[in-house]
Amino acid sequence: MRLPEAAARSPAEAFTLDAFLARAENRLSHVAPGPGVPLSNPRGDHDLQPEGFAVAPATPHRPAAVLVPVIDRPEGVTLLFTQRAAHLRDHSGQVAFPGGKVDPEDTSPVDTALREAREEIGLESGAVRPLGYLDPYLSGTGFLVVPVVGLVAREAALRPNPAEVAAVFEVPLAFLMDPARHLVRSAEWRGRTRYFYAIPFAEHLIWGVTAGIVHNLYERLYP
Repeated sequence: MRLPEAAARSPAEAFTLDAFLARAENRLSHVAPGPGVPLSNPRGDHDLQPEGFAVAPATPHRPAAVLVPVIDRPEGVTLLFTQRAAHLRDHSGQVAFPGGKVDPEDTSPVDTALREAREEIGLESGAVRPLGYLDPYLSGTGFLVVPVVGLVAREAALRPNPAEVAAVFEVPLAFLMDPARHLVRSAEWRGRTRYFYAIPFAEHLIWGVTAGIVHNLYERLYP
């Protein structure tokens, strides 16, 4: 499928749903990483570390998946994010995509992403059309995260689970696909300076793995 020529010429039209779907069809992976599918050089914050410090977490990695929810709004395409509850043990208060570790009953990253989205924000699986996969992302804590890009029905009802999610919010795709918004920041972590992507939006800060996945979406669909 060829990308619409108008989308290539007009920045605004590049972020319509039709243009996004055409890019997703052409540029996302449609085969999930897993048994029988080679996985080499996963993306991760280790890519941002200075030469000599770019060490990826050792194997075995813990498998996980997230849903990258795409919604077609009248004012333009958006991505949906959650803000994790403040009382959670891991990554409390951080901005994230719905997702989590793979459970034994999950047969694919899509299963994991949809199950977690249902548990976290009450999003029914039938309201999501999976579009493909971004590059697996390796977190500093050793989770190998497969991002599943999915188109969410505009009328889908959300019921955030207060035990896991403090809030949900949407960010315009055009904002997120502006590479000038993709900052690189640093912080001390486990006795070392670590560098990571950060995307400020209103009162939110999208950073770490979530910002890295957004950056990969940009690299794959809007370079």
